[in-house]
Amino acid sequence: MTTTPVWSVDPRTGKQREQVAVEATPQEVDESVRAAHAARAALADATARAAFLRAAAALLDESAAHVIEAADAETALGPGRLTGELARTTGQLRAFADAVDEGAYLDIRIDRADPSLSPPRPELRRYKVPLGVVAVYAASNFPLAFSVPGGDTASALAAGCPVVVKAHPDHPATSELCASLLRRAAVESGLPADVVGVVHGFDAGLALIRHPLVAAAGFTGSIRGGRALFDAAAARPVPIPFHGELGSLNPVVVTPAAAAERAEEIGGGLAGSVTLGVGQFCVKPGLVLVPEGAAGDRLTGALTKALGETEPGVLLDHRMRENFIAGVRERTALSGVDAPVTPGSGGEHTVGAGYLTVPARRLLEGGSYEVLLEECFGPVTVVVRYADQREAGAVLGLLPGNLSATLQLSAAETEGAPGPAGELIEQVTGLAGRIVVNGWPTGVAVAPAQHHGGPYPAATSHSTSVGGTAIERWLRPVAYQSVPDALLPAELREANPLGLPRRVTGA
Repeated sequence: MTTTPVWSVDPRTGKQREQVAVEATPQEVDESVRAAHAARAALADATARAAFLRAAAALLDESAAHVIEAADAETALGPGRLTGELARTTGQLRAFADAVDEGAYLDIRIDRADPSLSPPRPELRRYKVPLGVVAVYAASNFPLAFSVPGGDTASALAAGCPVVVKAHPDHPATSELCASLLRRAAVESGLPADVVGVVHGFDAGLALIRHPLVAAAGFTGSIRGGRALFDAAAARPVPIPFHGELGSLNPVVVTPAAAAERAEEIGGGLAGSVTLGVGQFCVKPGLVLVPEGAAGDRLTGALTKALGETEPGVLLDHRMRENFIAGVRERTALSGVDAPVTPGSGGEHTVGAGYLTVPARRLLEGGSYEVLLEECFGPVTVVVRYADQREAGAVLGLLPGNLSATLQLSAAETEGAPGPAGELIEQVTGLAGRIVVNGWPTGVAVAPAQHHGGPYPAATSHSTSVGGTAIERWLRPVAYQSVPDALLPAELREANPLGLPRRVTGA
């Protein structure tokens, strides 16, 4: 049988570093899924599950130097950025271990029987059970936090679901290293190594989503790739939940009062957000509404200065670099679109940061200008100059769903009566999963109240892929009616032997 090698590639040079693996055959995908499926019973032990998540975090921390070196060699993201990402990754694992210990994610509810009601109410006990094997599709831009040991994996394992990860081709060596650490942590915690599996290859990814024992999937990536997998998940004889994070423009609205009050500060902050990670964050501001006039000119002047001083950077791979350059070229060819700082090729292996400007009235014409409303992955943003709030609102009305929306407001607008600022909040709430005021969307805090998702195409479901409630994606509720106590799952028995939080008859 012919095998296709999987190479680790240095994006700084475009040269192959080492052969890491071979692409998985359909038989090997089947074996990996079946092994994960067989590990479900062992993973049902919540104590062992929590210990496993903490052991995985500890092993990743102990191997930090090796993990960061491997990830930097394959992504060019730099040790500083990757050190922070590793801390985020191990923090997620520990947070989900705490969630398993607490047990609130089971959402236990008990309603006592009440024959006096009309109609009479029987005894009902409800909690959530794991779905089964979860397929995780790793992201290109986060080789740790959204890949093999990342949030999808951590939340699925916390729910009691074994995981098979389709590794991203941009960092296969990092994926193999992290998988080996997770599998070792499982064994050290008394669980089968096969609670975590990894496969490589495009065809393997399709075979994984179609496997009858895969019960759900999580994806972070492009609209095109995510939609193809989403459609495949829906087309199965038994469709499964597909929680995909796809593309996002992440609009920013700068009000006239905010521009007048702190134009230079906003311009500098925008440049930092657009160029963070060489513009490869999924919440990079891709479209910014700036008022016409002198204050808006000051803002764009500060943006021009900051971006003009930004050094060229390396994208995750050369295909992305070519797509970025082509995307910028297509946009700058449009009549009325200017490039005060021209983004594009910064060298043989790098790209330069920049931004484009267009009058709002041109964007509202539609047609070929609609490309400006699509994500361009890399260090570029589109500044739309608007005349008044009506025109700004009309531009917002053109946008599809987004992960985030940001408002830059003046001090008076944040302290006074809602007025126009309140209307903006209301409008962008319909567009995005996270609303930011006087900050920047890059940097998604891992916290219980976080939501990282949004209306399609930002995501294919209403769930979050970041924060404590991400665990809910991999669970389904089951109600037990009039079941004798001895036959109930331990989580629902009257004596509450596991000491879990529960809501009893509404209290």
